[in-house]
Amino acid sequence: MSAGSISIRPERTSDYAEIRTVNDRAFAGPDEARLVDALRRSAHPFISLVADSAGIIVGHICFSPVQIIRDRSPGGGSGTGSDPSRPLVVGLAPMSVLPEYQRQGIGSMLVKAGLEACQDESIDAVVVLGHPDYYPRFGFRDASTFGLRSEYDATPGAFMALELRPAALVDSAGLVRFHPAFGEVG
Repeated sequence: MSAGSISIRPERTSDYAEIRTVNDRAFAGPDEARLVDALRRSAHPFISLVADSAGIIVGHICFSPVQIIRDRSPGGGSGTGSDPSRPLVVGLAPMSVLPEYQRQGIGSMLVKAGLEACQDESIDAVVVLGHPDYYPRFGFRDASTFGLRSEYDATPGAFMALELRPAALVDSAGLVRFHPAFGEVG
C-alpha cells in the first residue's frame, strides 16, 4: 500500500475506536490511546488528524497545548502569570501509524498536515519530544536553541521546537510543561 491512496483529515467521533486501535498497536500498549482520550476531553486547542485509507484509519496525530514557565519575562518578572503576549505553543504527541503501514510516508503526511492545521488555528509554535533524525526534516530544531527545556528527561537533541510564526519563541526561554493529561496517563 502506498501513501498515495491515503487522505489526511480531522478526526470524527466515529473514528475514536479506530484511533484507539492505531495507538494501541503502534505503541504496543494502551497508554497512548488513553492519553489521546484524556486530551480530547480536556485540552484546548486540541488538533487531531487521521490518515484514512479507503475508510480505514491507519494513522493518527494530535497536538495539545503546553505551558512555558519562563525563566524570566521581558519585564524582569518570573513570567509565570497570565500574559496575552505569550505565544500559543502546542506539543505534537502522540503520532502513530499501524505497524503494517509504517515506512510508507504516512507519518510525514500526518506531520505536514498537522503543522498546516496548527497554522490555520493561529498557533505560534510546536514542540515535540521525538527522534532527532526524523523531525528536523519538517523544520524542527533542538529546543535549546530557543532556550526551552522539557519537563521530561530526553536524550540530547530529542526535544525540539518549530516556530510557525517568525520569532514566536523570542523571550520565551524556560521549562515546557505538557498538558496535565500526560502525567495522569501511563
